Amino acid sequence: MSNDGLATAATTAVEQCMALDAAESCVIVTDDERRPIGEALYEAASAVADETTILQYPPGDQHGEEPPGPVAAAMAEADVFLAPTTKSISHTRARGNACDAGARGATLPGITEDVFLTGLDADYDAIAQHCRDVLAQVSDADEIRVTAPAGTDITFEPGDREWNTDTGIVHDAGDFSNLPAGEVFVSPTNANGTYVVDGTMRPHGLLDEGEELRFEVEDGYVTEISDDEIRGQVEAAAEAVGRDAYNLAELGIGTNVGVTDLVGSVLLDEKAAGTVHVAIGDDAGIGGDTDAPLHLDGIIREPTVWADGEVVDLPNVER
Repeated sequence: MSNDGLATAATTAVEQCMALDAAESCVIVTDDERRPIGEALYEAASAVADETTILQYPPGDQHGEEPPGPVAAAMAEADVFLAPTTKSISHTRARGNACDAGARGATLPGITEDVFLTGLDADYDAIAQHCRDVLAQVSDADEIRVTAPAGTDITFEPGDREWNTDTGIVHDAGDFSNLPAGEVFVSPTNANGTYVVDGTMRPHGLLDEGEELRFEVEDGYVTEISDDEIRGQVEAAAEAVGRDAYNLAELGIGTNVGVTDLVGSVLLDEKAAGTVHVAIGDDAGIGGDTDAPLHLDGIIREPTVWADGEVVDLPNVER
């Protein structure tokens, strides 16, 4: 990975996504395993704002683990923060308190140099426009149907829940996003049908050609899972929260036209334009009411999406 490539991606994050101003303060939060990305962001931010700081600490043991106290304090004091870390701090008190204090920020959980380069070598103003275009087509629909060549045929009912956009444009105080970004998503109140993942899904990563994971959904809950490993994860979560572990949590539509190939990273691949992703489990953070200890996204290739019977015009790239 060339330093020039990291520098270009970092400049996009700092200048276009965050719109860092020369008079603002910026803190880069990273860990020992993500240091090259942290340093690239620090260099890009330092070129804009003199009051730029980088803080590095050992990787956490699990997603959602709080960063050290001095890191949390620095995030809350900054105007802007960027956090490329091995384990996610997106849903920590430190991140929430920083945004509540008026900081705007982006987390880059589990980011790799390849994903950083691919996902941020993009025009985020264009991605934001793609988000608005898709949102306009789906936001008032009572029913969303998704089909795909591998066998997906599932219908979602958003009900009274709002669609969300993840544009990567983080320009207002208190705003927050993951990077890379680019999706329109909702936590539906109901869903019925079959979806077949033929793109990327943990713990398998990028599926081989012809490999498929099949899920049956009835009345908003997953009732059958073809894959033993994923079924085991959901069953383990169900020991703690019961049926909520099987909740059909999310329908998402990718809008990042900079992602021309799936690479095996859910963080990136779920943003790929012209794909759909469906998730099982927790939806409390995206407008739903189910609190579960897992959120398993699966990416579906070549979908067709209907909103109340009308085909949705999806942003797309050749792949």
